[in-house]
Amino acid sequence: MLNDRKLAVLRAIVEDFVSTDEPVGSKALADRHSLGVSPATIRNDMVALEEEGYIAQPHTSAGRIPTDKGYRLFVDRLSTVKPLSSPERRAIETFLGGAVDLDEIVARTVRLLAQLTRQVAIVQYPSLTRSSVQHVELVPLGPQRVMMVLITNTGRVEQRVIDGLDRVSEGSVEHLRRSLNQALAGKWLNEVPDAVADLPETLDPQDRPLAASVLSVLLESLVERHEEKVVMSGTANLAGMGFSASLRDVLEALEENVVLIRLLGEAGDPSMLTVRIGAENSHESLRSTSIVSAGYGVGDQTLAKLGVVGPTRMDYPGTMGAVRAVARYVGSILAGQ
Repeated sequence: MLNDRKLAVLRAIVEDFVSTDEPVGSKALADRHSLGVSPATIRNDMVALEEEGYIAQPHTSAGRIPTDKGYRLFVDRLSTVKPLSSPERRAIETFLGGAVDLDEIVARTVRLLAQLTRQVAIVQYPSLTRSSVQHVELVPLGPQRVMMVLITNTGRVEQRVIDGLDRVSEGSVEHLRRSLNQALAGKWLNEVPDAVADLPETLDPQDRPLAASVLSVLLESLVERHEEKVVMSGTANLAGMGFSASLRDVLEALEENVVLIRLLGEAGDPSMLTVRIGAENSHESLRSTSIVSAGYGVGDQTLAKLGVVGPTRMDYPGTMGAVRAVARYVGSILAGQ
């Protein structure tokens, strides 16, 4: 274990390298930070840090840079993430609060996260399997057509038009709408099939054909989708970040939807802010990057994840603070819908 002084030296090296993108020397550390020791003592500490793999010498100069192991210790020993300023919090509330549906919430969230962190932002849509029924609406479109709209607690809307029905009355549609909502309101989507299994038998015989058609379409709309939807923004932020030859590999990896899903899916405990640094990423093309991610949702229910991808040389306290804050705001907006 490193003592407090060596940890302070490592922290100063990380902060200076992230700020300047230049290898850090002992004299610069002594000038910029109140470490309370001489440059000679700092040099000795840097030698010890290098021997233990926390920093490295990129070329024959006096300067050192953090390694993945050094960044990991820096992140693990963070006493706090950087809080957002009052103007930043108000901007988030205003920008996200103006969204009118789930698609707009996700679109605004990914743009906002990319702007706040100046990294590549990734936001996963809430999975239907982690949602519950808020309301079922049935709208007559003619004597033989009905539109069914399923609204979930996450703001997701599934809409289907049912054609070729026997002539239906508005009274029958209204009765079925009421029965569906009594049976389904608040139910998790995986509970829906059991909840409606006996519903037709509770209806008048003349209303049962309509119920059978609507329930068939409803259950079909709940079939688990094999491909989760993920949106991304801010790839231009990677330009000029020092990736050199690896930038092409990073961009190609980020174009694969399955890679994005895996990045967020490997984020550990969904209630926790998770940081994966360099070689901790399983995808070889992303081992020059770090991923900061968090779950978002309603109450104790995590619905999906969001996060950012950037170089290992990133402002970890600021990035972690932004990811955590945006995840909480998105959850509160979904809870209020």
